Amino acid sequence: MRRILILNGPNLNLLGLREPEIYGRETLADIEARCRDRAERLGVALDFRQSNHEGTLVDWLHEARDGADAVILNAGAYTHTSVAILDALRAFEGFVVELHLSNIHRREAFRHRSYVALRADGVIAGFGWRGYLHAMEAAAEALEARR
Repeated sequence: MRRILILNGPNLNLLGLREPEIYGRETLADIEARCRDRAERLGVALDFRQSNHEGTLVDWLHEARDGADAVILNAGAYTHTSVAILDALRAFEGFVVELHLSNIHRREAFRHRSYVALRADGVIAGFGWRGYLHAMEAAAEALEARR
């Protein structure tokens, strides 16, 4: 069975509470439940995680080398700052989707630069919680095409 790892970075544990006008009212638990339903329909195994700690995200990306076929990464603010996450992504040979709830290109200038994009196979931004489902669909299709 194909395996998709969804990693969520800092402050995403506050979804539904933090700036709902930007990020929406769905909680991370709501999004995870929707992703689990979609994973079942797609016939993929799903591992869904969140951490506020850069090193933990790097460790999970290292684990993905042997435990996942695709990574969907919403790195939050680390998208714009973390060379360590970029390096960990470059060590992963599977399919990578960079994901953002908001359209980062319509926001502050510092959010326009993405280290994650330097490794990502695709970027999904601005679709709110639905972006997670779009990312899962894209990853599942890419994995099927690589067979």
